[in-house]
Amino acid sequence: MLNQRGDLDKVFHALADPSRRTMVERLGRGPASVSELAKPLAMSLPAVVQHLAVLEASGLVKSEKVGRVRTCRIEPKVLNMAEQWITQRKATWESRLDRLGDFLAETAPETESEEKRTDT
Repeated sequence: MLNQRGDLDKVFHALADPSRRTMVERLGRGPASVSELAKPLAMSLPAVVQHLAVLEASGLVKSEKVGRVRTCRIEPKVLNMAEQWITQRKATWESRLDRLGDFLAETAPETESEEKRTDT
């Protein structure tokens, strides 16, 4: 099995950059060449290639070179791994906040409207 913590570190590092997130979003629609990925970005082609290298090292993107064209595609399993990690954290915090809300509701002093009803 993969080293999940190290793999997640690489994935989140790769996704920390807005240009790389733009590339991942584009690849979510289907495979694309490096030049297609570079079009919306205000950077040189060598800079795009460096960003792609980070995405490939994280496992988020795979590429294949056919002739002179390098085509990239997203690797959904790796993206799903990050999504599962986030979903687990979200569930933990939602549960804790629900328990806190229940506790506060049980221990809250009478509200102003309840006080007025008892005074009249």
